[in-house]
Amino acid sequence: MANIKSAIKRIKIANRNNLQNKIYLSKIKTSTKNYFSVLSDLENSPTEENRLKAIKSLSLLFSRIDKAVKRQVLHKNTAARKKARLSTKLNQAN
Repeated sequence: MANIKSAIKRIKIANRNNLQNKIYLSKIKTSTKNYFSVLSDLENSPTEENRLKAIKSLSLLFSRIDKAVKRQVLHKNTAARKKARLSTKLNQAN
């Protein structure tokens, strides 16, 4: 444990930010799992309804990734890579 007052404050701030970052990352992971389940439905039965669900799910996931970038939870290049790979999965499923 730190003895200097400013170091103690920095530890508290780091812990607070860590908890806030976990919220955003958790939402991204949950949305990703949902997206892949919808994507597997699309692959099993390629209907227009399933395709629209997949696009809607991807849109929500992109939104959450962009919000994480805006709040500096994810680096912009990491977000771009994730989004590109997720889009590729959707295009392969069609």
